[in-house]
Amino acid sequence: MSDMQPSVLVVEDEQAQREVLCYNLADEGFRVIQAKDGNEALLLIEEEAPDLILLDWMLPGTSGIEVCRQIKVKPAFRMTPVIMISARSEEVDKVRGLETGADDYIVKPYSIIELLARVKAQLRRSRPASVGIRLRYEDIVLDAEAHKVFRGQHEMKLGPTEFRLLTTFMERPGRVWSREQLLDRVWGRDIYVDTRTVDVHIGRLRKALGHHGEGDPIRTVRGAGYALG
Repeated sequence: MSDMQPSVLVVEDEQAQREVLCYNLADEGFRVIQAKDGNEALLLIEEEAPDLILLDWMLPGTSGIEVCRQIKVKPAFRMTPVIMISARSEEVDKVRGLETGADDYIVKPYSIIELLARVKAQLRRSRPASVGIRLRYEDIVLDAEAHKVFRGQHEMKLGPTEFRLLTTFMERPGRVWSREQLLDRVWGRDIYVDTRTVDVHIGRLRKALGHHGEGDPIRTVRGAGYALG
């Protein structure tokens, strides 16, 4: 089962550097995926849909800049934070990296502590629940750390799957999620679950949220999927 732990794709061709990054990220509780060149990175992004990408500029074959450009033109990954890592400290290089769509830029040699702080800062923006932040949407409050949900004065009783579904919706209110995207995000890619299962759990979530007669905040978008609000 996916436990909502954020996944980070490390794209770095120098093995020693890659291992240090992966070790420290795993130690902080991230699920780490690794690629040693740009082409492998592009395949893994499609397969794994990571929550954040640490991308080295100088890669064999497809450069980090080109990988970043290709990620950011795809609607599905446009919002995925990319932190560019480069030995190029010139202002012009930094500007070029950011103009290509990178969300942050860190120069080698860097301190691991600073890098981890920047990773968490980006995730706070893109996946706030993964760093233990309380999420609010109208009268619904989700406390990611305490694993509790309140609507108005009442605490909601949610199963683990419903909790993960609501977390996904509350991190991006208004965004329409297809059943396939929800399966990947909530159940994990390695689990075979029928898309109808999504509908069953959405039904349970709606029932729990409306338990005290409140309105249904989840919208069904015909032919597309579901959205909060």
